[in-house]
Amino acid sequence: MSSRARYALPLLTLGAIAALAVAVLVGSGPAGLRTLAGALTGDADPLELRILADLRLARALAAFGTGAALAVAGVLMQVLLRNPLADPYILGTSGGAAVAALSLMMVGATPLVVDMGAFGGALGVTFLVFALARNSGAWHSGRLLLTGVVIAAACGAAISLLLAISPEAGLRGVLFWLMGDFAYVTDARPVLALAAAGTVTAFAFARSLDVLATGARQGALLGLEVGRLRLGIYGIGSLLTAVAVTTAGIVGFVGLVVPHLVRMVAGSNHRVVVPGSALAGGTLLVLADMLARTLIAPRQLPVGAITAAVGVPVFLALLARSAPRGAGR
Repeated sequence: MSSRARYALPLLTLGAIAALAVAVLVGSGPAGLRTLAGALTGDADPLELRILADLRLARALAAFGTGAALAVAGVLMQVLLRNPLADPYILGTSGGAAVAALSLMMVGATPLVVDMGAFGGALGVTFLVFALARNSGAWHSGRLLLTGVVIAAACGAAISLLLAISPEAGLRGVLFWLMGDFAYVTDARPVLALAAAGTVTAFAFARSLDVLATGARQGALLGLEVGRLRLGIYGIGSLLTAVAVTTAGIVGFVGLVVPHLVRMVAGSNHRVVVPGSALAGGTLLVLADMLARTLIAPRQLPVGAITAAVGVPVFLALLARSAPRGAGR
């Protein structure tokens, strides 16, 4: 393990803690560092304490869990397809979860049913993409990616149709939810628990992911049960995507950009890439959500707009850096 990889996880852990602290203490209201100091001496305003603990902390933790879930799902999708462009957003998994969740919301389903439906939608779209992309008993990563893009476009059309027939009274809230919104999150424990479970599970199979990243045939020659591992990746990636969508709507570029950045810094060993992506993805979304609620306060921006504004130039820079010299001459 290189020296950069050895120090990557401690530094990312410190960065995550710092981002959570800043997100809790920074806001448009009076609650902040003085309130925290007052809590230690017993002189803090109870209302300001509630803002810190019940609003900002819960929102920051939900953003961290969502970012971690999306980043780990991105790592798994990229290993599965052996394609750096793969992520839940591009492959349509996020769109499938959003279509199912939005449909159930419109009929007044309970939150538990909405969550289960989102998981079913994410899993169903994942299997649909792989079924349509199958050719002569095998999958080709380029064909899978193109199929995923088409299915994602179909999910986008379905979402537009659902928005067109939804009641106008709740249309603005639904639109914000679709673009990424943590304003209504009150309990961050579900997304944190599932993101942690997905990260631990993926970390446990880190060596198998390293082998699968070299190719399915190579993995089979080395004794890897490729079929079972792929099924596990389908399930874990879909579950992480579903919990992220039901928590915050569709947030793009986290699962696409974060694994790239972690690999650039720490290498391709998945014992570092998996937890590193979880920490970096969570940190990125915590900071993005803080910007979304403070840039034009008291109004809020959708967090998906912030991640897109950051993710697009970063990804274009990564593409330019990885392009071979002399290409196109």
